[in-house]
Amino acid sequence: MSLLLTAIFAVGALHAEQPGNSLLHKRAPQFARKDLSGMQVDMRTFRGRVVLLNFWATWCAPCQQELPRFAVWQKQYEASGLQIISVAMDDDQEIVRTAARTLDLKFPVIMGDERLGSLYGGILGLPITYLIGRDGKVLARFEGETDLDAMQNQIQALLKRR
Repeated sequence: MSLLLTAIFAVGALHAEQPGNSLLHKRAPQFARKDLSGMQVDMRTFRGRVVLLNFWATWCAPCQQELPRFAVWQKQYEASGLQIISVAMDDDQEIVRTAARTLDLKFPVIMGDERLGSLYGGILGLPITYLIGRDGKVLARFEGETDLDAMQNQIQALLKRR
């Protein structure tokens, strides 16, 4: 298990100089917002689940590549305790709604803004993804194009731990 924790925390260590990394090993900032369908998304309700919180935008090419994979993971691992939440940093909700429908996203998609981004250390580039443990603490931060296989391995390892 210590090898697993080392692997998870090593990802964060690679990006230690980035502003959002001050959140590593701390409780994830709480927020509540309505998703595109009008349902309330409250981070507090996901305690006990592994959360993948992804900041993205419709104009971001790497975002468009990873979102379909996240959709597969949500379906594949939901029963094991994974919850994916995506935060669209676009200004136009209708463009986001169209993209979410086209990408067949079956997880909450909320609209982000500077205030929400600042809770997570500022969102200066996209995509940015936080991996949050069942205890609500931020375990890793991924920025830009990411090795999705390595991310999936970390998720699988966390889902096996109770």
